[in-house]
Amino acid sequence: MDLLDAMTQAAKGMKAQGVRMRVISENLANAETTGKGKGQAPYQRRVVTFKNVLDKANGLQEVAVDKVMADRSDFILKYDPSHPAADKNGYVKMPNVNPLIEIMDMREAQRSYEANLGVIDMAKGMLMRTLDLLSR
Repeated sequence: MDLLDAMTQAAKGMKAQGVRMRVISENLANAETTGKGKGQAPYQRRVVTFKNVLDKANGLQEVAVDKVMADRSDFILKYDPSHPAADKNGYVKMPNVNPLIEIMDMREAQRSYEANLGVIDMAKGMLMRTLDLLSR
């Protein structure tokens, strides 16, 4: 049963990284989304935080998504007096999304996802080999 527990833990890690990938994708898709009119805020970057959760049934620590919350960093100001959301000085508030950081975060989430997938593959292989040995 320990191998099944390992597979369950890895699947929960994959689920958490999947949420992270979705949020990163939303950030990248809205990297240029400004307010539609004067005084309206642009898209605000979102970040995912994780937490450890105790699974009382098997006594294991599991990863779970804690919160998806807004990044409180400052918006980027871009000079574009012709934009409908420009202030009186001609500046437009742009989203606080840095595509380079988002791509790096996405790569990290991808690697974590792949590592968990490797755990599942290895546990599955070990279970299959055990069944082969028992059937002889």
